[in-house]
Amino acid sequence: MDDLDLLDELGKGAYGTVRKVRHTKTRVEMAMKEIRLELDDSKLNGIIMELDILHRASAPEIVEFYGAFFYESCVYYCMEFMDAGSLEDLYDGQCSVPEDVLARIVGCTVRGLRFLKDNLQIMHRDVKPTNIVLNRKGEVKLCDFGVSGQLEKSLAKTNIGCQSYMAPERIKGESQNLLGTYTVASDVWSLGLSIVETTMGTYPYPPETYSNVFAQLQAIVHGDPPQIPGDYYSSTARDFVAGCLEKVPAKRSTYKQMLEHPWLLQDKERGPDGVDMQGWIKVAIERREVRREKERSQVKIEGK
Repeated sequence: MDDLDLLDELGKGAYGTVRKVRHTKTRVEMAMKEIRLELDDSKLNGIIMELDILHRASAPEIVEFYGAFFYESCVYYCMEFMDAGSLEDLYDGQCSVPEDVLARIVGCTVRGLRFLKDNLQIMHRDVKPTNIVLNRKGEVKLCDFGVSGQLEKSLAKTNIGCQSYMAPERIKGESQNLLGTYTVASDVWSLGLSIVETTMGTYPYPPETYSNVFAQLQAIVHGDPPQIPGDYYSSTARDFVAGCLEKVPAKRSTYKQMLEHPWLLQDKERGPDGVDMQGWIKVAIERREVRREKERSQVKIEGK
């Protein structure tokens, strides 16, 4: 901790805070995540093993991991700072992400998930817009994998009423205490739900729509899966998302099928410079700052 200058707070999660920090010796800016833990030896060893996996997770679609340390009953780990923020920070209402930009984001995410599965034999376990991060150069990367998986929460302890990206089979399995129901197919569902959220500009199962948490869970497990807006996005994009949100896990798209889907093949054909990622990110950041300024003004008015 003595080697770090603490800068801005980037966000708060279920386990602790994420801060922007600067390494004093190298001047490298990083994102440092705090996880508050009360660990016995077996859990501590599990965390250390998981951190070793993170250290080896080197791919263009995965945020770079710099290292971790323990301090006052917390584990801190430092990763690449993505200066545009998360996908959740950047979308702004319905259809705010053009289809070519969306396809590029999804393609990068799928390649990152496939790398974790094929090279490290691990699942992400927490795919959602806040864990898909971007920088001003237009790069898209996955973050927050592995460690959270070691701290798997039971359904009873999960804040399902706010946002849940769990696949139907995982909800059913955890409700029956069958934790083996989590597979790579569940990550695919979570990605599909994240795409829908990004296109709608809001979480597809908003708590205010349902009378209670159980009604929300019933909708995820038994209701029709949500869709992206058909009047703005192509039928090819809708078909891709439908493959992610198949209720039966065995029928859900695999990473190989997703990368060979016409929607992502079209993105590949555009080439590295065929999508103006930097331009879209610049505009999205400007919109975000305007939105946040309005929120700050509203807080001041309400405070008075």
